Amino acid sequence: MGLRRGWIPGYVLQVVVLLGAIFFSTAEWSLAIAAPEGTENAPAATEQKAPEGFLDIVFSGGFTGFLIVMLLVALSIGMVALIIEHLLSIRAPVLIPPGLAENVQKQLLSGNAPQADAVCKNSPSFLAFVLQAGIAEVDGGWSAVEKAMEDAAAEQSARLFRKIEYLSVIANIAPMVGLLGTVFGMIFAFQEVASTQGSARAADLATGIYQALVTTVGGLLVAIPALAAFAFFRNRVDQLVAEGAYIAQHVFAPLKRRRNSRRPPNAGPTQVAAPPPQPPQSDS
Repeated sequence: MGLRRGWIPGYVLQVVVLLGAIFFSTAEWSLAIAAPEGTENAPAATEQKAPEGFLDIVFSGGFTGFLIVMLLVALSIGMVALIIEHLLSIRAPVLIPPGLAENVQKQLLSGNAPQADAVCKNSPSFLAFVLQAGIAEVDGGWSAVEKAMEDAAAEQSARLFRKIEYLSVIANIAPMVGLLGTVFGMIFAFQEVASTQGSARAADLATGIYQALVTTVGGLLVAIPALAAFAFFRNRVDQLVAEGAYIAQHVFAPLKRRRNSRRPPNAGPTQVAAPPPQPPQSDS
């Protein structure tokens, strides 16, 4: 029995949808405020109108730009969902349930190993899995118990690290996706120069480059929080795993001392050395 796989409850999805709505509305409002004054009154025939909102930027880059921005939005929503899930699951009360160590130790001291195993099964967690591995090797001595708990702790910590590894993946993918959008934007800008044989205006190039850099900014806005969250949860996993391993060792410490006190002395019975052979005596 190990840790349960990652789950996302219904209210977490509702929070993610709410955050997405706030993100879209805030981005559109901020970009509209940041638009230069007098753009609305400029003649449409002489100047190209700059994008005024988030949706304008998304659709102004064509189908390729739309896919890149939507991929960044999907990565940001996944990042938020993972952060919320990890905040709920990677906590001391979840990985190290209070009272579990005391109950298991009480059952072990009374010699009731099956009941101690049942207590662990009723509280599935990191600590319960490590304690179950030690309980299974109680009859094999302290060395077997210690080795089993070390292996169980290493296995569960690896599962926790694989669980938070998705944040690191998002932090690495998001800047690459943003850079891909920038490269596409630059290609389209220079394609405009090539199609007009060098007669393209600076405003035409600036619009393409502006749209391309938006994807880079979006990738960084996703990657920076994801990387920070990964570092935070990695340190938390390290701390909780070390604490859980220490508690598991403490649970079996009284049992170890009791067995050592009952061990017979190692010194064997003293043996009397045989006398050396006497030389034969001749008759004189």
